[in-house]
Amino acid sequence: MSVGLLALLDDVAGLAKVAAASLDDIAGQATKAGLKAAGAVVDDAAVTPRYVDGFTADRELPIVGRIAWGSVRNKLIFLLPAALILSLVAPWIITPVLMLGGAYLCYEGAEKVFHALLPHEAESHEAGLEPAALDPQSEEDTRVAGAIKTDFILSAEIMTIALAAIEVDNFWTRAAILALVGVGITALVYGAVALLVKADDFGLLLAGKGRLGSTRSFGRWLVRAMPIFMQVLAVVGTAAMIWVGGGIILHGLAAFGLAAPEHWIEHAAEWAAHALPAIGGFAGWAMTALIDGIFGLAFGLVMIPVAGYAIAPLWRAVKAVLPKRA
Repeated sequence: MSVGLLALLDDVAGLAKVAAASLDDIAGQATKAGLKAAGAVVDDAAVTPRYVDGFTADRELPIVGRIAWGSVRNKLIFLLPAALILSLVAPWIITPVLMLGGAYLCYEGAEKVFHALLPHEAESHEAGLEPAALDPQSEEDTRVAGAIKTDFILSAEIMTIALAAIEVDNFWTRAAILALVGVGITALVYGAVALLVKADDFGLLLAGKGRLGSTRSFGRWLVRAMPIFMQVLAVVGTAAMIWVGGGIILHGLAAFGLAAPEHWIEHAAEWAAHALPAIGGFAGWAMTALIDGIFGLAFGLVMIPVAGYAIAPLWRAVKAVLPKRA
């Protein structure tokens, strides 16, 4: 009996080691896949705080919470099954889907640049695009619905990038990795957003009730610094959209046989790394991001008139023949 019990315990310990190794592999793969989607994640974190502008302080966290819950639903209920099914029945479609997402990121980023440089022309362009039909009960519902719609597009890009980065063939392991990526990124993004939107309130609290002079000074500095930080974050988010979108399109073109642009970028990155050996890794990455960003911005600027004069009229024509909702 004692020998049998020891054998059973040994088997249990072996199974526990296998399970721990599997969990460690899932966590490692999820981290790698999440890092691949970093550009879209930065943009998601940069975009979301604007949805609480104009609301009282007591509504900021509930709004962020509603958007975060909508993001979890987007990723786990809709995008996770769709990504896994596509990887099984039509894996060839993942690259085109990634390229479509990259084109959207370039368009959105270029439109923000366009709006910053030529606001009047940008407003005329936006007026020609048909907004999504919402039936909100309040201004808060409008903001939350718009944020969840934007999150769906960014989440689709994040999940597709993550799926392409997973190096595991087992279906259930891939599902677990994607689920971990989805939940982890959502927690990271909206946890950071919650801290950002409440930072100025925390600064006011310190400035008014801090016991030490240094504490009150830090509170006042925090209140002054947060608007600047949010502007910087918005710029970083826009840049991330453009360079990630451009890189996705160039990588997709290489997958379809047009590899010359990607090879040129690799040579440029190698040149930058050799030119600045002290920071070779960063220099190579920066050169790649710069060229991807220039390409992404050019592509996005081309997409602005395409969206205004081709895609939006086509969408209106399609909606005209669809049955009206009650």
